Amino acid sequence: MINMKVTLIGLLFVFTLSSALIAYLRTAAKGNGTPSIDSSASPQITPENWPTTHGGAPIEPEIEARIDELMASMTLEEMVGQIIQADIDHVTPEDVRRYRLGSVLNGGNSAPGENVRAPVEDWLALADEFYAASMDTSNGGQAIPILWGTDAIHGHNNIVGATVFPHNIGLGATRNLDLIQQIGEITAREVIVTGMDWTFAPTLAVARDNRWGRTYESYSEEPEIVAQYATTIVKGLQGALGTDDFLSNQHILATAKHFIGDGGTHNGKDQGDNIDSEANLRDYHGAGYPPALEAGVQTIMASFSAWHGRHMHGHGPLLTDVLKQRMGFNGFIVGDWNGHAQIPGCSTKSCPAAFNAGIDMFMAPDSWRQLLQNTVAQVKSGEISRERLEDAVRRILRVKFRLGLFEKPKPSERPLAGHYSLLGHPNHQAVARQAVRESLVLLKNQDNLLPLQTNQTVLVTGDGADAIGKQTGGWTLSWEGTGNTNAHFPNGTSIWEGIRNTVEAGGGTAILSSDGSYDQTPDVAIVVFGENPYVEFKGDLDNLNFASDQEFQLLETFQTASIPTVAVFLSGRPLWVTPEINAAQAFVAAWLPGTEGAGIADVLIRKPNGDINFDFTGKLSFSWPRTAIQTKVNRGDDNYDPLFPYGYGLTYQDNGNLPQLPEFSGLDGSEQTTSNALFALGRPMAPWSLQGIVGDTASTVVDAHTQLNNVLTIRSIDRVAQEDAKQFIWNGQEKAAIVLTGPATDYSAASHYDGMTLVLQYRVDALPEAPVTLFAECGENCRANLDMTQLFMTESLGEWTQTEISLRSLVDAGADMARLTALGFETEAPFSLSLSDIRLVPKD
Repeated sequence: MINMKVTLIGLLFVFTLSSALIAYLRTAAKGNGTPSIDSSASPQITPENWPTTHGGAPIEPEIEARIDELMASMTLEEMVGQIIQADIDHVTPEDVRRYRLGSVLNGGNSAPGENVRAPVEDWLALADEFYAASMDTSNGGQAIPILWGTDAIHGHNNIVGATVFPHNIGLGATRNLDLIQQIGEITAREVIVTGMDWTFAPTLAVARDNRWGRTYESYSEEPEIVAQYATTIVKGLQGALGTDDFLSNQHILATAKHFIGDGGTHNGKDQGDNIDSEANLRDYHGAGYPPALEAGVQTIMASFSAWHGRHMHGHGPLLTDVLKQRMGFNGFIVGDWNGHAQIPGCSTKSCPAAFNAGIDMFMAPDSWRQLLQNTVAQVKSGEISRERLEDAVRRILRVKFRLGLFEKPKPSERPLAGHYSLLGHPNHQAVARQAVRESLVLLKNQDNLLPLQTNQTVLVTGDGADAIGKQTGGWTLSWEGTGNTNAHFPNGTSIWEGIRNTVEAGGGTAILSSDGSYDQTPDVAIVVFGENPYVEFKGDLDNLNFASDQEFQLLETFQTASIPTVAVFLSGRPLWVTPEINAAQAFVAAWLPGTEGAGIADVLIRKPNGDINFDFTGKLSFSWPRTAIQTKVNRGDDNYDPLFPYGYGLTYQDNGNLPQLPEFSGLDGSEQTTSNALFALGRPMAPWSLQGIVGDTASTVVDAHTQLNNVLTIRSIDRVAQEDAKQFIWNGQEKAAIVLTGPATDYSAASHYDGMTLVLQYRVDALPEAPVTLFAECGENCRANLDMTQLFMTESLGEWTQTEISLRSLVDAGADMARLTALGFETEAPFSLSLSDIRLVPKD
């Protein structure tokens, strides 16, 4: 058998470029353009081929009359204010009061005081402030309550202590519609506790290529499941349409997203181009929208993606002709994070094309002020018709009236608000634990190893064993789900904690071993491993190979020692892990289970009396690939030949034995590149990490906003996509540095120095007031310094540019490229620099 597992360790550090990164690097060195998609061949949409619905909640004459009365007294500026949504990191209550904005959101890393782990009280207090500002009529404006939107996509996942459910891919494996509705209801209640009104969920994408970085946000590759779930999750979040429970004080607004086709982009690239036929766009990618509308969903979010080259944010035939007119949707369409800027001729600050196409509310996190001013001017000039503006404002006000915002008191005085005990309430945890149990899919159970007896010695190892942050994945506290420790989940349990408690309660012994070592031979070993957290385009892959061999080696070691092993695999998608499946006696796909890791022990381990506690019930909602290059493997496809088919999932009554599986990955090495990225897409590339150094203290940077002793500020910023760059601000109080550090890496043999350059993509935001040094470190008493001051002094402020530094210059300055350990910038005076990419590349 051929084991072609590919590792990232070698003479050169290898980084496989995603197409998002390639597009990023191909943008002009100066300016802030967005990679364009050719829309010249975009086919025509035929609206009459699309389904009709009743449009959701009925139009109520009483509400329309109230809207008429309110709009009659609104100024043009107030109307435009209603169609603008700003991010709380870039807007203040005073801004809302002055500009009469209609909505705010907390984006992935936005939070009160720029602290993604802010106390829950701070969230509710800020909600009160924004509400009060929107209702303040002291300047003569109309009192129109503001909407606060949040990404509560697997529970209220931005809040410390909240219940975090499995991501959608795990929920898709449960096939339990009642459970999905309960999850929606619980999420709504916990959101209301913090004073918010609206979640950007559910995701109704039908992911058809598992390389997509958002696959875990999809319930299934099958449109039928997505359609079924659309009804129940919307009902759970908003209440049942046609009843008194609909949009009651126990519920919030839901958002069906992302309209349309985001799960079927070419090569599985986020924000890419879907080139399916119109029939497939409708029947596969659009399957969830008619049921969501029938359930009364009030908002729909446009997709970043395009269809045959035409971006959704500017696709009038789909947004207006199909969604609003053919399907009868009478709520409002909200854009995604600066998604309007991707339309040719548009920018973050101006985009009449998106509004005219059917976007009713711009999500304009950081450029909202200029966008508002330009939109006012465009209405005055006729570039945007008054009729189109009034239609959008009417839709937004209609939803606000339906939600009862005009009758509700300030957020902290609403029912459930401030009842912080509801966050992670035991009843909510119980539902989350049930969701974990029912989402697990058993792929292998050789010789009926599972369920385990409790009166055994159980060794637990793997980097996911005692790591709640890893088991919760992306969209958890921070945008990417990084930087989280177990302490950040006061109401959660790790997988290890659940196993330990269950085993010890049954009279056995559980041992946690970080490296798999042991003093006394255990009866069984459980290895918990898988993908590290990621989000959106940052999770895009070029193939489905699980690149780490560490846990595979552990499994082989246990196998050699005749220790039975259980592999618990944490992932946001099916991946090629055939060697790991072969090396383990039992293999469990656990997806991204959320905060209730104890749900795994519920299924893996018997009751103390020997009876089965809970059996496996989960079934694959995504087909499992046979090779690492079988990236599109969907039921019904031609030549459908997965390793495990859609719907597969063993129970304890089944024969779980598998033959030795062929370990042919399909990779031949050509998938890799010799481009050596140290920093890209706003984060360091493994094995490098980012540190800030003030004086003698070094701190690893994991959060989007980091402040070190009020000397050095590090924050994530947008260049082309969300948080794809970082800004570094030195205040000059003392010497400080930012540095990429990693294990000693040998660049000597392959680089030949003269044939390689260090490429920097950067922006100077404040000129240096003292020398700025680029340094390379290579062990004790080995350092090279290059003076970058003149280069940074000559750059235009606020403009992105690129420079190339010969590797030979670092060598001549004293660097030993056979053992590079660090690369960074240092200064002792005020200076501000933004970086989007650092890599070693051949000169040609």
